[in-house]
Amino acid sequence: MSSDGVTTIAEVARHAGVSRATVSRVMNGRASVDPALAERVRQVATRLNYSPSRVARSLSLGRTQTIGLLVPDLGNPMFQQVLRGANQAARRSGYRILVADSIEEPQREAELAIEARRRCDALILCSPRMPETELISVLQATRPVVLVNRELAASAVPTLTVDYVHGIRAAAQHLLDLGHRRLLYLAGPAQSASNAARVGGLRDFQREHPEAAIEFLACGSMIEDGHRAGRAVLESGASAVLAFNDLVAFGLLGALDEAGADVPGDLSVVGFDDIDFARYARPSLTTMHVPQAELGHRAWEHLHDLLEPGEGSTPPTQYYRPTLIARGSTGAPP
Repeated sequence: MSSDGVTTIAEVARHAGVSRATVSRVMNGRASVDPALAERVRQVATRLNYSPSRVARSLSLGRTQTIGLLVPDLGNPMFQQVLRGANQAARRSGYRILVADSIEEPQREAELAIEARRRCDALILCSPRMPETELISVLQATRPVVLVNRELAASAVPTLTVDYVHGIRAAAQHLLDLGHRRLLYLAGPAQSASNAARVGGLRDFQREHPEAAIEFLACGSMIEDGHRAGRAVLESGASAVLAFNDLVAFGLLGALDEAGADVPGDLSVVGFDDIDFARYARPSLTTMHVPQAELGHRAWEHLHDLLEPGEGSTPPTQYYRPTLIARGSTGAPP
């Protein structure tokens, strides 16, 4: 037993009457040990309350059993749910998740991604904001890697992406069906590919529906961004607002409440993502549902196929279509 009272591999080997190498092979699940002998080692290890060192196991296997996950903002519940899905799935295979947050600073993403990959066996890159040319270089330098919420043309990297064009068009159609004709979009970060997809989708929607006027207002991705936009929204003359995400919608709802505006009586508000808090807002938030935890879960499955070749086949790029969740924040125009 070590000086700190922790059972060592040498003690397990002595009690089991085997070498330390044999104990190591048994603890690492290798099939080269006689089954009866392996069972004896496991029984001794259990009796002595022996727990293998993760560091030693990593050195033995040449792996850290750790996956890196880089997100642009861990304060956003959407990315928290992606993390939860990935963590739950990876844990069942004996892996842990190391999280890095670029705090919406695209210029730091490449460095963080490469550093995380050096410390881990593989990487999940979620909603990167960096330019496409830089992203291509990062993906080449960090394989095995899976890309979430960002799409590259003709890329061989496994990709999970949300159809934001379909989602924002569905949200606009919902407002149009309610009778709204003057819409305002609170745009997300300028570097966000998903924001660019939303803007493109809305411009196409407007061309197809000339009866609808859509204005665009630079905003952001956080609650405070939506709150700051409150006055500009009220002065815009729009009867309905499409927010970049639910957090922006929450901030706007707060500002409208402070200004005495009624939602949806005076103004309808639509969010995006359907984070857990959306149904509990006042009024409850109409939003586009994105399967956040499923994105994380499937990202791990892609990585597992890359890390364990022969056990499965890496599925093709997958698209997820958001679905409308109509709640209390939308209604007929005043």
